[in-house]
Amino acid sequence: MAELDFSKGSGLLPAIVQDVKTGKVLMLAYMNKESWEKTLETGEAHYWSRSRQELWHKGATSGNVQKVKEIYADCDDDTVLLKVEQVGGAACHTGHESCFHKKVERNGDITIVGERIFDPREVYGK
Repeated sequence: MAELDFSKGSGLLPAIVQDVKTGKVLMLAYMNKESWEKTLETGEAHYWSRSRQELWHKGATSGNVQKVKEIYADCDDDTVLLKVEQVGGAACHTGHESCFHKKVERNGDITIVGERIFDPREVYGK
C-alpha cells in the first residue's frame, strides 16, 4: 500500500491531473488523506477544496467526473499524478478542457487557448 507523506504540506499533497489518452495536463488540485482514500475507494477523483475547506468530488455538480485510470507517486511520496478519463471533456470550472487554458505570451499578454465546452452559469448557476 502506498504510504504518502501528508506532513510536508500541512496535510495536503499536490495532485497533478492528466488526461490518460492525450497526456494533456488538465489541472492541479490538492488531496488530504480523506480525499486520497476516497479516490482509491471509488475510482473517481476526490480532492480537498482549499477555498471551501471541504472534501470535493470532482464533477459532483457538473457531471464532469474524473475516472482514475493510473496513479503515480513522486520520489518523495509528497505529490501524486492522476491519469484520468475526463467525463464530459471539461476539467475546468470555467468550462474549458483544461484549467491551463491561459497562454502567457512573452510580453505578458494572455491568449485563451481552446473553446469553452460548457457555460459555467448554466451548470453552476453563477
